[in-house]
Amino acid sequence: MKPDFIVLTNDPSITAWGYAVLDAQDKILATGCIKTEPLYKKRRTRKGDDTVRRVSEINQRLIKVIRHYKVTYLLTELPHGSQNASAAVMIGIVTGVVQTLSDALELGVEWYAESDAKKCLLGKNSATKREVIAAIDNIYDVDWKGIKYKDEAVADALAVHNVAKTQSSILQLFRTMK
Repeated sequence: MKPDFIVLTNDPSITAWGYAVLDAQDKILATGCIKTEPLYKKRRTRKGDDTVRRVSEINQRLIKVIRHYKVTYLLTELPHGSQNASAAVMIGIVTGVVQTLSDALELGVEWYAESDAKKCLLGKNSATKREVIAAIDNIYDVDWKGIKYKDEAVADALAVHNVAKTQSSILQLFRTMK
């Protein structure tokens, strides 16, 4: 009997976190985008407190998805580079979110570079969001929402899954089990 193997693949971002849930046969069970916005000025709170609120929103949504679909494995893009100090802090935060979920929920996790995902998907290290969405549309049966940032985030999460299909021995193992 084949054990359940459910993957949560991620395009982590504090602003628009894209994800998809897939089974061992690459059937998409769910997709989504967790959007958070800074509200510290509007709420007249400290910026740090507002960042913690945003992280908590992301954690709560991801935990709900993980529990609902009984996720057994995580895939994620490894954030890289930053244009300023604030962006660097956000990279650290989202990386910490994924690793903490992995550790706390005892889920394996694999990290993939954005350039590797694009190279596997399109044969080149960089691509436009439109190119990524078109390529993903040819591989997966995605229920696109027609909202640019949501579709881009989901496409990037699925690009991570696509590269993992070729590079992950864990995914390959579960695909062959009967």
